[in-house]
Amino acid sequence: MTDLQHKVGLPSGTETAPPSMPKQTTDVDRLVGLRITALRKARGLSQTALGNAVGVTFQQVQKYEKGQNRVGAGRLREIARLLEVPVSAFFEDSNNPDSPQEDVFGFLNAQGAVELLRAYTQIQDDQMRRDVLALVRSAARLAHLRLTTPELVTHN
Repeated sequence: MTDLQHKVGLPSGTETAPPSMPKQTTDVDRLVGLRITALRKARGLSQTALGNAVGVTFQQVQKYEKGQNRVGAGRLREIARLLEVPVSAFFEDSNNPDSPQEDVFGFLNAQGAVELLRAYTQIQDDQMRRDVLALVRSAARLAHLRLTTPELVTHN
């Protein structure tokens, strides 16, 4: 029996576990965090609102989203319920960066993407939506042209 076992009143023969190192986060933890961020923003929720809904501080939500802390199974289930997605949405196709779902999460993480999507969905008129989409596609083509053929860019 160790001195510690004797001091805390453990019966003789009871083993205590050696102190363990803190668990390190993994790439999966970071992936889950990125997806929480994208889905939270797509729903228009702040970190504070999500934290309040699942019983943690916004700082804890930040740590989840950065992959600094692991999200427990029960808490992840609650987050999924609040974000209206299956728990599997945080893991599906994580080995396939070319999957359509990965494209969506990558898109939602692009600066301004969520705001653009929110504004687009607020347009009620179908023709105006088509016009906005055509405008954005034209801007994307122009940006691509400028990158691939800099000699076409005029300097005024």
